[in-house]
Amino acid sequence: MLLGEVHKARLICILIMEHMDKRTSTTYLLLLSLFALWAVLFSSCKNHENTQAPKVIALPVLTIKDASATTFQDYTAAIQGKTDVAIRPQVSGYLEQIYVDEGAYVTAGQPLFRIDEQPYRQQVNNAVANSHAADAAVTAAQLEVEKLEPLVENKVVSEVQLKTARAAYKMAVARAEQARAATGIARINMGYTTIKAPVSGYVGRLPYKKGSLVSNTDPTPLATLSDVKEVHAYFSMSETEFIRFRKQYTQDGKSAMPGATLMIADGSAYPEAGKVDMIDGQFDKTTGAITLRATFPNNDGILRSGNTGKIRIQQDYEHAILIPQQATTEMQDKLFVYILDSKNRVTKQLITVTGKAGTDYVLKSGIDKGSRIVSDGLDKLQEGMEVKPIDAGAAVTSK
Repeated sequence: MLLGEVHKARLICILIMEHMDKRTSTTYLLLLSLFALWAVLFSSCKNHENTQAPKVIALPVLTIKDASATTFQDYTAAIQGKTDVAIRPQVSGYLEQIYVDEGAYVTAGQPLFRIDEQPYRQQVNNAVANSHAADAAVTAAQLEVEKLEPLVENKVVSEVQLKTARAAYKMAVARAEQARAATGIARINMGYTTIKAPVSGYVGRLPYKKGSLVSNTDPTPLATLSDVKEVHAYFSMSETEFIRFRKQYTQDGKSAMPGATLMIADGSAYPEAGKVDMIDGQFDKTTGAITLRATFPNNDGILRSGNTGKIRIQQDYEHAILIPQQATTEMQDKLFVYILDSKNRVTKQLITVTGKAGTDYVLKSGIDKGSRIVSDGLDKLQEGMEVKPIDAGAAVTSK
């Protein structure tokens, strides 16, 4: 390269000499040759400086080892009261009275609504009258039988007439029983005009107002009553998570249901401890998940049906690979670490995690036991850069 630059300088000098006289050509040739040589040497030194190897920086490096760890896995949950009852009318009519307001707490047996009872009262009166008439018909049929019995004995009338009279008596008795049943139904229907709370709980929205015509065929209930002294939090697990869950909480062939913590909407932990007490009988074919239920006491009424939250369940690992959170970098919702090869050059490696244990991530996949990663100063790194490793700890342990 240096000889090529000198050759270029000589050519430049020859071109210049062609335009000069012989007396000054020798002097100018000497000066220009010296200048060209200096320029070439300067350029060569500068290029040599630019091609020097990049500086090697010293950074803490740790070797990955396995360790026991405890994580807390969160699952999105939907909360329902222990009992959610849709209050519907059993008879049709105009809504005459509403005894409660939205959001009120009511006790079992407390009146909630009243439907106009006048039509049903008249049905009761009519049924009672029919019952009395049927009873009278029974009496008349019985008298007819009693009248014919001695006449048949004395052979004044034929026995056929007595059999007919006895059949009429039985029919009268049956009609009397039907009348009494109709009376009972009429009284029940009239009783349905007052709608009472079947359980204690909180009243939901009231879509119907006083004077509305309601029916037992209406798609919208009069109200929804929620018993929230206890609440159920329903959540789902994937097949892989469920297998790990069952392995951890099965002792001597029997399932030992774990405790659960409920994280409510503001990010805080619900103060009452709960317990997983139900596992669905099968996986959902469309989602590949299975539903579980955790139950929590709710004596203070903090939780209501329709709340959302997260169920937090403890999971223990015997041989987990832990990576400090500070040793990871996040890009587009993905986690990466810088892993070192045998020549201490770094490569960015994608990892996936299953949860957190203190300030560490529990690794699911991405790197193996024995790998070396940079634990700090990640902002100084570039792909392929060589680093001088400083021991940052031989093992990563659970916090």
